[in-house]
Amino acid sequence: MNNATEVFQPLQADDPPFVAGYRLAARLGAGGMGRVYLSHTQGGRPVAIKVVRPELADDPDFRRRFGREIKAARRVRGAYTAELIDADADGVPPWLATLYVPGPSLAEAVARRGPLPAPAVLWLMAGVAEALQAIHGAGIVHRDLKPSNVLLAADGPRVIDFGISLASDITSHTATGAAVGTPQFMAPEQATAGEVTAATDIFALGQTAAFAALGEPLYGDGPSPSVLYRIVHSQPDLSVLPEQLRPLIARCLAAAPEERATPAEVVEWCRQQLGRDADAGGGPAVWREVTGPEVTVPSPVPHPTPVHTMPLLAPPPPGPTVADERWVRRRRIALITAVAVTAGALLVTGLVWKFKEGADRDRDTTSSSTADPTASGRSSASSSPSGADSAAGNGAPGASSPSPTAAGQPRAHAYPGQDLNEKNSLYIDVKEPGTRDDRKGDIRFTCEKIGCALESDTSAIVQLFGDPGATLEDCRVLLGGAKGAQFHNFPLASAAIGSEFCVKPPSGDITLLAIQQKSTALWDTPGVSFLRADMTVWRAG
Repeated sequence: MNNATEVFQPLQADDPPFVAGYRLAARLGAGGMGRVYLSHTQGGRPVAIKVVRPELADDPDFRRRFGREIKAARRVRGAYTAELIDADADGVPPWLATLYVPGPSLAEAVARRGPLPAPAVLWLMAGVAEALQAIHGAGIVHRDLKPSNVLLAADGPRVIDFGISLASDITSHTATGAAVGTPQFMAPEQATAGEVTAATDIFALGQTAAFAALGEPLYGDGPSPSVLYRIVHSQPDLSVLPEQLRPLIARCLAAAPEERATPAEVVEWCRQQLGRDADAGGGPAVWREVTGPEVTVPSPVPHPTPVHTMPLLAPPPPGPTVADERWVRRRRIALITAVAVTAGALLVTGLVWKFKEGADRDRDTTSSSTADPTASGRSSASSSPSGADSAAGNGAPGASSPSPTAAGQPRAHAYPGQDLNEKNSLYIDVKEPGTRDDRKGDIRFTCEKIGCALESDTSAIVQLFGDPGATLEDCRVLLGGAKGAQFHNFPLASAAIGSEFCVKPPSGDITLLAIQQKSTALWDTPGVSFLRADMTVWRAG
């Protein structure tokens, strides 16, 4: 499994290129809940994107449970867990993103090299027990701890996949009352659909450790009913395990949940058995033997179009080409659709079409009249999408980067990395735009009733649909039909990373917001949701 071609599978025809703004780089695998893909954050950090299967996504009960599980999983912070960083239970389809762990699963490592030596199993149990401390501390029972949900990173194990875990303060049954989990690694109370507690995960830890030491499930394989019967009614044969591991695994596999070891007791036992190695950092050497050389993670896939709020200045094309005409037609359709959906009236659609055609004619006329090379710098702002925007996003917030424009044309100023939450607001109509620690600004981020939204008392807000890279002309056309109070509140359910919003404050200075990071899955939990966006303001004079 150290071969990158085995770990990272190419995308297939039925795989989406994007999920909620994350561009997919490779397939990582598939499970009972859906497919898993490799992607990257805006900063280039690798993440694993799990996309829910369509048949599950269509089940309202599943979506509700999935939303609760996302909310609970966000509370987990631990050195031996793969942190949940983004998710959307209401997405189409639902999805979640965790930090990517470069390393094989325990199941893969055992399949490749056979059983692990006893010291490696002790390091494994100590790391997984620490992960369970973090998980249980957040009020969660994992419910499906097993070898495929334990990844072996270079610095220790990582527990992943809370896909069917439930917060411990809600029912331990599914909607149908059936047991949830993987039969070979269930606890007796789980197999009989009884009460599931943190001790249930300790039983699964004992089974997972036994699998690592033996290379096969302790209770054997076969039909699920047979395996579950053995778990409920028989004692496992621990004599096949290394003698050093038997006492601890026996404690974990106690039939009565109250008699099982706690995660803290597991960690302490493992430290005693490892002796000096526990404090001397002997773990990495053990892991190198087990995991082998680390796999090189593929680089992020380049976006087909720029996602910067303000592209670099470029000379205008000599004239419209066939591709240009297609782009203009697509943009025109996207703009018309956006306004029609937002306003809900055919009159607004007609206004956008009229304004857009006028803007396109002006753009084409200007583009064809720039034969004089000395005029390209003056005309580029109005003749091409990139000319209107100077280099953006490279300064500190509040730093302006005015583009060379003709006299009287608005100048673009960049204010990257604006963080909005439920306690601050974004100011536009001031000398130094940006976020302030109050709610009196032009734009506020709110999460109420059914989700999160951008709202304003005085500014019109409209989302652009289609490819990113909006221009001043695009926003002018779109905002030309944005009349009325309905444009002062825009829900963020359909917005993703890269989505853009045009804003027009009372001063008339047009603003473009491009989302760089979004966390709205837990909109009903105060203080958790936020939005980060790059802001471009076109000011006259």
